[in-house]
Amino acid sequence: MKAYLFLSFLIAATPAAAQMRILDSTPHVDDPLTAPILSDPLGDLSPTRVSLLQGNTEKLGDGKYQPEIGQAGKDVIWVPTPDSLVKAMLTVAEVKPTDYVVDLGSGDGRIAIAAARDFGARATGLEYNPDMVALARRKAIEAGVAGKATFRQADIFETDFSDATVVTMYLLPSLNLKLRDTLLKMKPGTRIVSHAFTLGDWEPERSITTDDATGYYWIVPANAAGRWAFEVGNERFAAEIGQQYQMLSVARGGSLKDGRVKGTQVQLNRANGQPLNGEIRGDQMQGRGWVATRIRTGG
Repeated sequence: MKAYLFLSFLIAATPAAAQMRILDSTPHVDDPLTAPILSDPLGDLSPTRVSLLQGNTEKLGDGKYQPEIGQAGKDVIWVPTPDSLVKAMLTVAEVKPTDYVVDLGSGDGRIAIAAARDFGARATGLEYNPDMVALARRKAIEAGVAGKATFRQADIFETDFSDATVVTMYLLPSLNLKLRDTLLKMKPGTRIVSHAFTLGDWEPERSITTDDATGYYWIVPANAAGRWAFEVGNERFAAEIGQQYQMLSVARGGSLKDGRVKGTQVQLNRANGQPLNGEIRGDQMQGRGWVATRIRTGG
């Protein structure tokens, strides 16, 4: 997987891992090393094209090309995610054959290839550097998963990946924040895993720690904000629910106290201590013995 770090970072790397230290925090300026967007003559590889290329991989770029840790990219430099964390990230995200994994900044392709080879998922890597795209395609062929793990030369900020069920990334904190609104608009229940860096004040569901590195895991929450009319047994009441990411809040003095959303699953706590567990489906919430209808959308 491709790791993105500012060129102002000092990278001291070994074959097993890379250590990072911030040297300054000066405002971002245009990167003179940034290359123009190049057209991708190969596009995604179909199974037919893969079979034709099995013995002719030079068509996938310079077969002698090997990336170097710390090499310059678009506003970033490249450092790979350790294989141990790759496995842990995909395991925590509960990737399965029905999933579609999109790796943002896929580098040498290890995340997408592992998702396809070890978890049976369909996967796409989005990578700006065309040489890295060609390298990842060769590695997918070597791993026998070129039909399931594909790679595109693309800018992640100009590419639609909204159909992904799992998103993986190793980006700078500033780039994570730039992506955050896009991620929050994805289908509720979409899983997101990041190596090293968080999504600002969006609290992760859990941290992932291996001997080599640390990652973070989120689930895109359903929208629960607004005014709701509740029916709990024979009791009826209304409540205004506020939402910040997966955390729900309610004004003091009402029938509800607070709550939390995990994908489409909702957990509300009543002021009297009764839990209301259920599922959000659009403007309806429903659980065992209770139902709620949104009568006004939250801001």
